Amino acid sequence: MLNNIFSDNNIQKAAKNAVPRRLFRAVCAFALAMLLVLCFSGCSAVSSLFATPPPADEAHTCTLYIECTKILENMDDFDSGKLDVLPEDGIILQKVTVNFNEGDSVYDVLVRETSARGIHMEANYTPVYESAYIEGIHNIYEFDCGDGSGWTYCVNGVFPNYGCSKYPVNDGDVIEWHYTCDFGRDVGAPIGG
Repeated sequence: MLNNIFSDNNIQKAAKNAVPRRLFRAVCAFALAMLLVLCFSGCSAVSSLFATPPPADEAHTCTLYIECTKILENMDDFDSGKLDVLPEDGIILQKVTVNFNEGDSVYDVLVRETSARGIHMEANYTPVYESAYIEGIHNIYEFDCGDGSGWTYCVNGVFPNYGCSKYPVNDGDVIEWHYTCDFGRDVGAPIGG
């Protein structure tokens, strides 16, 4: 009986099956590695994978606006290598009414609308705050205009003290993204807010 199990014929069959199994395992390992690279790369394409799908026909509406006008007042501090991405008037997206789904966050709206309009946006998840952090919009990033520069947001004129992926959007909200050059003070955010 043992001779049959270890016969040349059985060993050859096992060897033939081992090659496809090794190939399958190698392909699976490669696919997993690529998925992990995408998940931890922080690229905006990955961000859009986790945003909510486009709104349904009976969606809710809000207003979205993105600007970086304070850079124009601080050109001496602005990264001269970024002049070609700076809008002449500092407006990246004029106020526009957009649809959103029930349960969408400010982050979901930003990701979906910048992606739909071909506006570059890069974010990173910040575990300490359990929220997304906006690193750059329209290829303008934090610290491109000094140590106190970066992106901040307000909803209905109020600057929340928590991350944009935690802020639920309501019908009629006005969401504004501002590039600050002074820790938010120059765009109306309270100090430390």
